Order: sequence, then structure tokens, then C-alpha cells
Amino acid sequence: MNAPHPQSTTDAPYPIDRIRADFPILATQVRGKPLCYLDNAATSQTPQVVIDRISRYYLQENANVHRGVHYLSQTATDAYEAARDRVQTFLNAPRREEIIYTRGTTEAINLVAHSFVRPRLQAGDRIVISALEHHSNIVPWQIICEETGAELKVIDINDAGEIQMDQVADLLTERTRLLAVNHVSNALGTINPIAELCAMARERGIATLIDGAQATPHCPVDVQALGCDFYAFSGHKVYGPTGIGILWGRTEHLNAMRPYQGGGDMISLVTFEKSTWAELPNKFEAGTPNICGAIALATALDYVDGIGLDAIAAHEHALLTYATKKMAGIDCIRLIGTAVDKAGVISFVMDGVHPHDIGTIVDTEGVAIRAGHHCAQPLMRRLGVNATARASFACYNTEADVDRLVAALQKAADIFA
Repeated sequence: MNAPHPQSTTDAPYPIDRIRADFPILATQVRGKPLCYLDNAATSQTPQVVIDRISRYYLQENANVHRGVHYLSQTATDAYEAARDRVQTFLNAPRREEIIYTRGTTEAINLVAHSFVRPRLQAGDRIVISALEHHSNIVPWQIICEETGAELKVIDINDAGEIQMDQVADLLTERTRLLAVNHVSNALGTINPIAELCAMARERGIATLIDGAQATPHCPVDVQALGCDFYAFSGHKVYGPTGIGILWGRTEHLNAMRPYQGGGDMISLVTFEKSTWAELPNKFEAGTPNICGAIALATALDYVDGIGLDAIAAHEHALLTYATKKMAGIDCIRLIGTAVDKAGVISFVMDGVHPHDIGTIVDTEGVAIRAGHHCAQPLMRRLGVNATARASFACYNTEADVDRLVAALQKAADIFA
């Protein structure tokens, strides 16, 4: 069943002027023109409040966390652990100790691959993913399948870029150990029916991991309602800093998993003969963490919730509808990925023009888009293209941004006509 298109839960007008003023980088001039940033699926920009929080940490709080008895260490530790509480609330996770700090979605997936899945794999077992996946949700599974003799199976998609749900039940066999799919496709914007997929897996006793990197900036996420076993996302996609991410996992799984990395802070007792592990979440957080990144991520989540994810989703959907209609007016453009349920992503190709050339030409107009395979080469092959150009929206984008994109694309079309 397809979810309804997002609608704001408030009648108040969307405060676009205030939001844009919160992002100082939007005042940047690119080749003499105001920046039009439409590469948000790669990384979002950072609001001033997050920048200020980063500065405050290094100006007033910088110290290593945990075990320090001095003021700065205690202050940093309090802020770092309060950020964990903030993420718990953001995901509606049952317990704070289920929130594991990572460097990003990629590390979170690798942690699950090597600590949870690999020890349970035998030859002939299978891991199931979809054709929509980012390389970070393909390559780790290939590695452990090669090591164990397990099989990697793929749920196909239709030409619109939607998962073929009629294939799922056949792939979720008694030998399936994990279903790993993205919540929202980074390349196409397809929103997958995660609750339905997780329910199908749970009925068969199969664990689930959801790549939420593209979902958290665009829609509310409730891991309990989704019914998944693991959920991962990255700070830099949701208006936070780079180098910080989150893995949420069910307590029973995390307790049963071996550590992913060894070192300081993840141990209880170390002798030369044997070491024992710290309790959750420290068990999976070896070494000095990205303290500032975690604290600033909490500020970014506060910022997003201050606007309201329902309001952001409705705003971005309106932009997606507007852009889809405007781009349809350029005859040489073909949209790639036309799922009924989409986040604010438009992938497209232009007749006779390589996507990299499209990106270069629109950049001369100050418009930033992404061009390439978007770390989804198998998906590109499935759709019969080598690469696409991609425009992706965020809370601060406007119809004027879309108009500038369309004008720049028309310029590219005229050059290559």
C-alpha cells in the first residue's frame, strides 16, 4: 500500500524566508550568481545554530569524554550523552543505550554486517537487499557472503523505481538471515514500504536493517512503528556535521553481538590474557569519538524538529511536484524514477548529453546538482542508463531554485541541440 503524500499538520505558512536566513552558505556567490544548492541528497547545508554549537564546543567545552574528573571533561560528557538522549527521542527508540554513535550510515551498516550477521552465516544462507540500494548497503554484504559462502539475493524493481513486492515473500526463505533495504532511495527518491517489509520479515523470524540516510531529513522516523531491528542514518544528511552517524539496534541483538572494534572505552577489564566488554552503548564505541559531531547532531535534530518534519515533507513534496511539471516542458529530458511515493529527488537524463556535462553547464549558472551513478551502479544498470543528473531538495529550497534549475537545463539543451 502506498503512503499518502505528506501534508503539513499546521495551517501556519511555511517560514521559508526565516529558514533560508538560517543557512549562511546560501549567501555565497558562484560565478557571480547566488548559490542555488540542489545537491542535498549528497549532503545538506548547515544552519547557523549548528555552526555556533560546534564553535561553542571548541571554545568552551573541548575535552575527552568519560572517566575525566575535571570540569571540561564532565561538561563534554554531559553534552555528549545528552545528545544520545536526543537521538533516542528523534527515532522513538525504546532505550538510550540502543543508540550507537558511528562515523555515518556506512560504518553503521558495516558494524551490523561484521558483528551481527557474519557470525550467524553459513554456506547456503542468504541476505536479501533491493535493487535500489546504495553501494554501502551492497558491498558489505558481498564481502561477508564471499567469506562464508552465503548468497546475496536482490528484490527487483519496476521501471518506475518501486520494489516488486510480489517477489519479497519468495526471497524471504528459511535460509534468509537478514533483509537490508533503504528507507528512501538516494538515487531516485523512492520511499519504500518499510513497515510492510519489516512485518513480512518478522513473521518469518528474519532480522531487518534499514538504511535511513535519506529518510531522516525528509520524514518522521519511528523505529518502533516501523518494526525494524536496526536503523542507521548520517548526521550530514540531516543538517548536521560530517563524520557522525547513528546505529539504532534492538537491545537483545546488540547484547549478543561481538564488538566491531577494540580499544579504549569499549572494555570493562583488560589483562594480557583476556578482555571483557563494557555495557551498551560503550561496547561499540572504541576510542575517542566524534564528541563535537554528536553534540552538534543533537542541535541539528532540534533544528529540524523546530520546523517540523511534517512541514518539511509537505514543502519538499510541493517543490517536487512543481519541478516535475516544469522539467516536463523540456522535450529532451527524461525523468528516471517515477515512483508514486517519492521524497524530494529528481533524477533525469538529457538526450545526447552526458550527465557530467549537464552538471558542468548548470554550475556556470550557480546551480549545484549531482551527476553520476550516485553510488548505485547496479540500479543504473537496471534502469538502462550509465548515470543520471540529480536535483534534490531540502527545507530551504524554493520554487525560484527550481526555476533557475530549469532555465540552466534549457541552456544546456540549447547548447547541445
